[in-house]
Amino acid sequence: MDELTMNGPEVPEDQKQQGLAGGPAQPAAKEAEIDLGEIARLVPDKMAFKIGEVADVTGLKPYVLRYWESEFDALNPQKSAFNQRVYSKRDVETVLLIKKLLYDEKFSIAGAKRKISELRRELKVEKKWIQAHDKMDKAMARLEELIQDIGQIRSLFQD
Repeated sequence: MDELTMNGPEVPEDQKQQGLAGGPAQPAAKEAEIDLGEIARLVPDKMAFKIGEVADVTGLKPYVLRYWESEFDALNPQKSAFNQRVYSKRDVETVLLIKKLLYDEKFSIAGAKRKISELRRELKVEKKWIQAHDKMDKAMARLEELIQDIGQIRSLFQD
């Protein structure tokens, strides 16, 4: 039997480096493949979900959801007038993302927080790019209209 110290059983150094000691060690710069579209497709098309519904959709226990609320700023369901948690569709998508990062990709909680922040930054950049592209499309359409108008005006003076 291992002799217990104040910090628990003695863990061999190689296991500490591999993160097997249960401590904060984690792999260097883990890159996860996250398909946000796939996550979004898993969530029913509803505006609001109670915690039991979220538990059913995600396969998690309500106490896990409550714990994750305390750990992840990105997960912040509203409270109803009766003080029940009311999750939005985006909250449920966030829960599924956290679940994928923690359970499938084996991220630590700190690593999952960093990855979610990174994904949010990427989405903001992508959203701004899409908005800029839409503005450019509208400007091009307006320019084409003006060119047609100028052509019609020219034809009036050439007659």
